[in-house]
Amino acid sequence: MPDIVIAFFALGLLAGLVKSDLKVPPAIYETLSILLMLTLGLKGGMALHGHTQELVISELLAIIALGFIIPLALFPLLTQLVRLNRTDAISIAAHYGSVSAGTFAVVMAMVDQSNLSLRPETTLYLVLLELPAIIIMLWLHRYLSAKQPASAGEVEHGQSSVLHEALTSRGVILLVGGVVIGWLYGPTGLEPLAPVLLGGFKTLLALFLLEMGLVTAKVCLPLPLNQWRLVIFAATIPFALAWCGIAVGVWLALPAGSIFVLAGLSASASYIAAPAAIRAAIPQANIGLAMLASLGITFPINVLIGLPLYQHWVMLMTA
Repeated sequence: MPDIVIAFFALGLLAGLVKSDLKVPPAIYETLSILLMLTLGLKGGMALHGHTQELVISELLAIIALGFIIPLALFPLLTQLVRLNRTDAISIAAHYGSVSAGTFAVVMAMVDQSNLSLRPETTLYLVLLELPAIIIMLWLHRYLSAKQPASAGEVEHGQSSVLHEALTSRGVILLVGGVVIGWLYGPTGLEPLAPVLLGGFKTLLALFLLEMGLVTAKVCLPLPLNQWRLVIFAATIPFALAWCGIAVGVWLALPAGSIFVLAGLSASASYIAAPAAIRAAIPQANIGLAMLASLGITFPINVLIGLPLYQHWVMLMTA
């Protein structure tokens, strides 16, 4: 049987497809997302507590490099095979180069259930992979759109604004802040919060995925058949991207749990951080297409089919 939290996503998806009046109030959803991000950060920080000296900077740099390489590789595929215009290709490449916090939460729950070994810094992978794709694709958009060279001041201002927006997003602040707090206080210091946040992690995730199922159904209905190339791309590319994460993880000699997390993140697409950044920096991009692909197609494919398959692949590669 799949992890119990996946059943809640399926329930929400079914409720949305049959047009049930079931809904999660926006305030509760916002609270759930905040608690999830903070809890993930705390769990990662607790794992780092007392193990900071074991961090290997070269490994973290390799993972950051993956965040730059994936969107740059997807851009020509999106323009030539999917036949998107340049602006939408840049937008969707940024979404797929960035990562999904919801997918990350499901992967971590599956790792816990399977008792797979993790590097202490594995939680950092989410932050390390979320930002590079957004930054490099917004730079590419400015570079390709420039009809005449911009002044040094304009370029510097544009780059700094993108970097500031990426680094100060809610998800990054909560994750990084949680990691720092968990690292400083450790399991003993966080003991008063453990029953609610750490012990209730799966409950939070189950309710969050229930809402994600409802949202996915709304994005997919009606399915835009005129975008069939994009639908096929969104349904198939996660499996290829998962192998990119597995290859990097095996090359870095990571433990099975960390490779699985890296595979799941590589296969995912952002539906929170990237849409906000793209909408602000490239207003002419069709965010609806990006949400259809990332949330409507790729997220359910990963949660319902992909993640168990990626875990199987990782176990075969590390046996």
